[in-house]
Amino acid sequence: MRRVAAPLAAVLAAFAIGACGGDGAEPGAPEGATLVLDFTPNAVHTGLFAAQRRGYFETAGLDLEIREPSSSADGAKLLQAGRAEFAILDINDLGIGLQRGADLVAVAAIVQRPLASVIAADRREVERPRDLVGGTVGVTGLPSDEAVLDTVLRADGVDPDQVERTTVGFNSVAALASGRVDAATAFWSAEGVQLREMGQPVNEFRVDEFGAGRFPELVVVTTRELLDRDPRTACSLWRGLGRGYAILESDPAGALEDLLAENDALLRRSQTVQFDALLAGSAFSTLGPDGAVTPDLKTLGVLSWIEWASGHGMIDESAEEIERVESSFETRLERDCPSRGLD
Repeated sequence: MRRVAAPLAAVLAAFAIGACGGDGAEPGAPEGATLVLDFTPNAVHTGLFAAQRRGYFETAGLDLEIREPSSSADGAKLLQAGRAEFAILDINDLGIGLQRGADLVAVAAIVQRPLASVIAADRREVERPRDLVGGTVGVTGLPSDEAVLDTVLRADGVDPDQVERTTVGFNSVAALASGRVDAATAFWSAEGVQLREMGQPVNEFRVDEFGAGRFPELVVVTTRELLDRDPRTACSLWRGLGRGYAILESDPAGALEDLLAENDALLRRSQTVQFDALLAGSAFSTLGPDGAVTPDLKTLGVLSWIEWASGHGMIDESAEEIERVESSFETRLERDCPSRGLD
């Protein structure tokens, strides 16, 4: 059965999500919770939907409802309004929320490495970032994309002012394919894949290979209030995700089938090539102590992002703010929630 609900804007007026384990629940019944996606379902969510389809969340004691957002800003807003228990956020969007005072906590990672890159339209003309000097690069207008471009250019000894920027929004594929720009900031796992499928001879400069460290791209977030009040719900989600991630390692083809079965509007070809690119790029490859793929938040990866984000003005560089942001990446679930014995 398809479990992804309609976009939230269409249902929030008629559906208010209460606290986990609300009134009227049968004794022993799974706790109810809602998770808001960062975007429409796609290959990056494969482990999540594998866990959902195979009943891993229910086995862990969680009746999880997965919802699509109306916009990327939905997740943080709904968490703070008490209308959702969890949301998937881009780590940079989480940083923006923390800077604005939101008391959010990341409890797991969906994608374990940055997906951001600078994609050049012609690999013969642009073999390395310094070949963009004097050229034009399309950006979305988001501060994180400006940071990505600056990082990639500086990694190859280029002053970012030597490259002209033009705002293309989220239309990088069209801008690159038409020759409007020489390169653009985009996800190598999505726009990069799409361009190659179109026959465009692109060259990708991935930010964690050009100046930035490896850090998780997409994180599962909750509020500190909910985590302190009911850590069992977060543990149940974390356990289910752990089993979903294991499927990515042991049966990737089956996991992709789970994603497609749970989201029947998805195109098989496009999701297959995106999923294959994510696997080839080790986007899900953080290993736990037993050697299995896990959704853990590794401290080193978080610290790499904090260093990168603060160095580019996305979060304040003061010691107090750095400490506050670091505390927003929850690690006690990895320590306290048992990950075995769920079968």
